[in-house]
Amino acid sequence: MTNPNRTLRKCAIAILFLYTFGRPAELLADETQASWPDSTQAAPTQPANDPAAGTGQNPAELASPRNDRIFWSMPNYLTVENSASAPPLTTGEKFKAVAQGTFDPFEVAFIGLEASINQASNSDPTLGRGFTGYAKRYGMAYADTSIANFMTSAVMPTALHQDPRYFTMGKGNFFRRAAYAASRVLITRSDSGRTEFNFSEILGNSMAAGLANAYHPAPRTITNSIRIAGTQTSWDAFGFELREFWPDIHRLFQRHHHKT
Repeated sequence: MTNPNRTLRKCAIAILFLYTFGRPAELLADETQASWPDSTQAAPTQPANDPAAGTGQNPAELASPRNDRIFWSMPNYLTVENSASAPPLTTGEKFKAVAQGTFDPFEVAFIGLEASINQASNSDPTLGRGFTGYAKRYGMAYADTSIANFMTSAVMPTALHQDPRYFTMGKGNFFRRAAYAASRVLITRSDSGRTEFNFSEILGNSMAAGLANAYHPAPRTITNSIRIAGTQTSWDAFGFELREFWPDIHRLFQRHHHKT
């Protein structure tokens, strides 16, 4: 189901997009200054009972996830920065955010490239060669991504009343933040803000792996489904690491640009 190198490939392709098709540095600097306020600036005064007080954002902004793209290419919905709390997402907002990431042009292009690599290496030979073989590989890869995304971040969070967003720690030493990010595959928030076991992540990936048996070539065993779900969960943890440290990487780019 899930190629264990997908996330690393995404990072490599995102960086390639940045340096090949990215905007000139001057435009990037203007854009990042607008979307990434300087943390040293005073936040607007807000009422004490405002759940977004002290974050520089109002509840409506927090409830509608932004897409500060990782390496300016990879979609990054469902990440909340510099906020200990945020208004809960509605069911519609959960599904909308997942759909925006799943059907993002970068995701469409990346899956096309992944299918091309699998075609060239003739993975799953039973799928055949030529356009038909490529179409099958592309369809399966897109189905894998779509089902896993919707199960872990929309369907299960809605059913279990859990928050699919990643809340960055943003402060502290590297190891503490890295441990926090990795732990989010097991720990999440409820819609009411309580800390809970991340059933959405575990059950969502397990259900996605089970559903893959309906359209993937053999072997179709429980052991294989467990392996696939475990692999996907591990790479989701790596994705949380990217979300946690991307703001720091982004600021490094900004500082380097200002110095030059």
